[in-house]
Amino acid sequence: MTTTTNDPNATISIENVSKHYRDQTALDGLSLKVPEGAVFGLLGENGAGKTTTLSILLGLIRADGGAVRVLGLDPERDGLAIRRRVGYVPEQPALYDWMTVAEAGWFAAGFHPEPVTGTGAYQIRYAELTQGFGLPPNRKIKALSKGMRAKVSLSLALASAPRLLILDEPTSGLDTMVRREFLESMVDLAANGQTVLLSSHQIAEVERVASHVALLHQGKLILSEPLDDLRAHTFSLAVNFQSRDHDPAPPSGLAMELIDAADAPRQARWLVRARDRAACEAVRALPGVESLQIESPSLEDVYIGYMRGRRPEPTSRVGSAHVA
Repeated sequence: MTTTTNDPNATISIENVSKHYRDQTALDGLSLKVPEGAVFGLLGENGAGKTTTLSILLGLIRADGGAVRVLGLDPERDGLAIRRRVGYVPEQPALYDWMTVAEAGWFAAGFHPEPVTGTGAYQIRYAELTQGFGLPPNRKIKALSKGMRAKVSLSLALASAPRLLILDEPTSGLDTMVRREFLESMVDLAANGQTVLLSSHQIAEVERVASHVALLHQGKLILSEPLDDLRAHTFSLAVNFQSRDHDPAPPSGLAMELIDAADAPRQARWLVRARDRAACEAVRALPGVESLQIESPSLEDVYIGYMRGRRPEPTSRVGSAHVA
């Protein structure tokens, strides 16, 4: 793995990272920075490379090329040190069913040396966290619901007061109330200066809590930016035309980038990137335009637009255009 300049403002720095499994490319030149204190949502379809990225960050697998820094450390050389400093919640937490909630904390404390956590600090903080989550300390793990198991896993991850928390589909299978509580606690962490990297396909939930987002598709980065910037420069345009004969996409002279387009008789819907809302108003002056409606799309709309624009067109589909 090559060396990289360590950005003091980035908790995670990934530069031109690749990973291949036989004839499959999991990551293809991925470059990404996660700033300190962010709740960073990593989004992508199954197979996009999200879990591979997290495994490389934790030093569980090696990248084939590129450079990575996590908390200033190289996962290839310092994987154990990183795993001691990072809180990690996998999609399916590995908990010993025969242990009680309290015993799980006692067991995990052995992986966190006292010089790092302070005398008994891990177990004390774990007890405080589980109490805050309403977890009964003497109940066996096997007797807990899936939501309560998720809270045990989060408590274990947070008990070492990590600067970085990595979550891999942490709310999968949880009920709505538990998911909301779980994710809203991530905002509290960021407010205290900790960094959260959240890999998920629950896009609407990520939008509720994330300060930054990145979209992955087939191992490549599609975009990475603060969520507020994405909202400020992405627009959904509903364009009504005076006749059925109209262009399915905006003309090239407009100051906007087309992400996705859907065409219908006398109407087109364009998902675009533009400097601001005023730049979109120029569409009203196009020949044949009868009316224009400008909306701010949800993160899910943006995600679908980018992903749909990168899928092969079905041969039977007519009357629509998709531009990436």
